[in-house]
Amino acid sequence: MTTMESLIGLVNRIQRACTALGDYGGGEQAFSSLWDALPSVAVVGGQSSGKSSVLESIVGRDFLPRGSGIVTRRPLVLQLHKTEEGQQEYAEFGHMQRRRFTDFALVRKEISDETERITGKTKQISPVPIHLSIYSPNVVNLTLIDLPGLTKVAVEGQPESIVQDIETMVRSYVEKPNCIILAISPANQDIATSDAIKLAREVDPSGDRTFGVLTKLDLMDKGTNALDVLEGRSYRLQHPWVGIVNRSQSDINKNVDMIIARRKEREYFATSPDYGHLASKMGSEYLAKLLSRHLESVIRARIPSITSLINKSIDELESEMDHLGRPIAVDAGAQLYTILELCRAFDRIFKEHLEGGRPGGDRIYGVFDNQLPAALRKLPFDRHLSLQNVRKIVSEADGYQPHLIAPEQGYRRLIEGSLNYFRGPAEASVDAVHFVLKELVRKSIGECQELKRFPTLQSTIAGAANEALERFREESKKTVIRLVDMESSYLTVDFFRKLPQEVEKVGNPGNPAPANTIDRISDGHFRRIASNVSSYINMVSETLRNSIPKAVVYCQVKEAKQCLLNYFYTQIGKKEGKQLADLLDEDPALMERRLQCAKRLELYKKARDEIDSVSWVR
Repeated sequence: MTTMESLIGLVNRIQRACTALGDYGGGEQAFSSLWDALPSVAVVGGQSSGKSSVLESIVGRDFLPRGSGIVTRRPLVLQLHKTEEGQQEYAEFGHMQRRRFTDFALVRKEISDETERITGKTKQISPVPIHLSIYSPNVVNLTLIDLPGLTKVAVEGQPESIVQDIETMVRSYVEKPNCIILAISPANQDIATSDAIKLAREVDPSGDRTFGVLTKLDLMDKGTNALDVLEGRSYRLQHPWVGIVNRSQSDINKNVDMIIARRKEREYFATSPDYGHLASKMGSEYLAKLLSRHLESVIRARIPSITSLINKSIDELESEMDHLGRPIAVDAGAQLYTILELCRAFDRIFKEHLEGGRPGGDRIYGVFDNQLPAALRKLPFDRHLSLQNVRKIVSEADGYQPHLIAPEQGYRRLIEGSLNYFRGPAEASVDAVHFVLKELVRKSIGECQELKRFPTLQSTIAGAANEALERFREESKKTVIRLVDMESSYLTVDFFRKLPQEVEKVGNPGNPAPANTIDRISDGHFRRIASNVSSYINMVSETLRNSIPKAVVYCQVKEAKQCLLNYFYTQIGKKEGKQLADLLDEDPALMERRLQCAKRLELYKKARDEIDSVSWVR
């Protein structure tokens, strides 16, 4: 194999692999850009300019659909692969891999059927390409893209936008800097009106990427020729014009073999009085070799940039593979180890949220610093210690015999009734912290990249963590309620020992106060009782404001930090291999993503190795 065949064959293999992976015509930019970096040849021309005949002449096979009007309605990406002499010719479609077509009439039918699968039986067009590979000893290594023929008017059954739609589609190929333009123009029309040349001039004004092909030379009026075009006087290109003589309609109807048609074409130029001196540089065989040589030179020039792109893509793919994670082992021990590692990864993120490495933990402090004090301030002590309610409770506590000095039972009932109000803020603090912890579990699950591979394990860990938080909440509620009950069960004696002294200040036997002052059942007396109880409740409120956060942190936050998944660990250790495998059942979309990444990575590494193995010595 020559260096040229190695180079072009290498590009063809990379393009074929890209096609198999769906990396042509869209997808991730990094992947489709590799295809764009590889040179290819786009066949451009007006309808009925002879594009199909040129392609068939290059291939040496009759395989393209024919008819009047617009026949090519989807791009056909045609990859030619030269095989050893004597090997059977065959074709393969990208959408029907592993099926070989040796009957090229069936290839033609499949192109029509696949076109209609997307466009229907209408005359609509579609930018979705058909990928076809042909393996033959009679071709050169080459990638050709047959595009819909340019047109000036829409025919019946086509939308008015068809003219612009076709041009837009063709431009999307020929505007790429690595695209070689094969501009097909019929010789029996004025070259100045050629749609292909007009478009090529716009996208390639220097003409470096354009090859002009003149078809239907044998159909020109007698006494005329196309020498002005072929010799570059009418319109000069950087590359020489090539004349083509296609099969006549009679030859097509008679199914004249393409090999015979090639021989007739050679004879036409060799015996032509007008083109005989150009015979060695005319014909479909010469065109294929010319394109192949040019393609080889373009590939040589592009190799550094292609290598750079491949290396960059390999780095990106390996990074993504690390992000997606490697395949899971099948033995139970390795699976259990993987599960525990994933649990630790989640637990690490959860602790970072609590300890300030990640946002969210500060909301717990907000519960203690804002919500709890605000809830304590809103408690209805004013209503409970109103003059009317104090008189009512003290009187009911006295029963049939009013108190003599201080209404102790009345005090106790007022205090116990007040302390009951603390239960609400205490439980609300527990619930608020529980909500924050649940939210941090949810965020930690979502932020744990390793867990995204395993939705079943993800939901199982989330469930186990939330169950643990529920247990912590119940224990925390019991504890804070105990704190409130403790305040009710034993009142602070020192506070109340001051009360008789305050009462004695009202009067004494040697200096009796007025009757309205010492009246134990006066409004002032009940106001003093309410004031004393309020002072005691404020003292208790300050105590609970400090002790409730401590209890909540101890029972919920500390437990969540230290043993959030402890119960889950004991349960997971009892599971069998099948149960462990079920927990590591990955998201099918992610598995497919990893598989595609692995295939692409293999493609790029193989491409890099092949490039390195090819000798670039001319």
